[in-house]
Amino acid sequence: MQRARCYLLGEQAVVLELEPPVSLQSQQRIWGLTQRLQQHQQVVDVIPGMNNITLLLRDPQQSPLDAIERLQRWWEESETLEIASRLVEIPVIYGNEAGPDLQVVADHAGMTPKQVVELHSGTDYIVYFIGFQPGFPYLGGLDSRLHTPRRAEPRVSVPAGSVGIGGSQTGVYPLATPGGWQLLGQTPVALFNPRQQPPTLLRPGDSVRFVPQKEGVC
Repeated sequence: MQRARCYLLGEQAVVLELEPPVSLQSQQRIWGLTQRLQQHQQVVDVIPGMNNITLLLRDPQQSPLDAIERLQRWWEESETLEIASRLVEIPVIYGNEAGPDLQVVADHAGMTPKQVVELHSGTDYIVYFIGFQPGFPYLGGLDSRLHTPRRAEPRVSVPAGSVGIGGSQTGVYPLATPGGWQLLGQTPVALFNPRQQPPTLLRPGDSVRFVPQKEGVC
């Protein structure tokens, strides 16, 4: 079992944070604990993250050490939860204006842009959690050869639908926003629509496959 540390966050929350590395098994335990605690009378809200989980407790400050010990005990008693997974294919136009950093990633990996596209689209990724933006998927499974540092200077605006790499992760920006990930391409698929139920296309446990489109020039 990975070592974990618990600490208070502000006046209402307690956090459990796992030591690296990130693994699917640990994430499945986080999903299991999330499901278990959602109906707990002492818990107001449960927020799963990547290698961490945050609880909003009704009385965390009544006995801070008790709150920390409680979460630690819940984690030690937790079990993995294998969520029914859907395979979601996301079409992507790679390179050129749609993916202005494709060459940067290729140079960093010592590959051609075409090889980067083949490697990036040749993997089925797992949605570990949704965060940062509504519908933004943090995906596990990026090939280590494609791990690329974020941009030294983030862009003021990243277009909605941009597919990028940030360090050891890849994901898709559902909405236009400032961002520092290296952009490989773009998808026309909407990952967030507040008029739909559920409003997000993806959910934790889903598998994601990027499908290159012929319009992309690598």
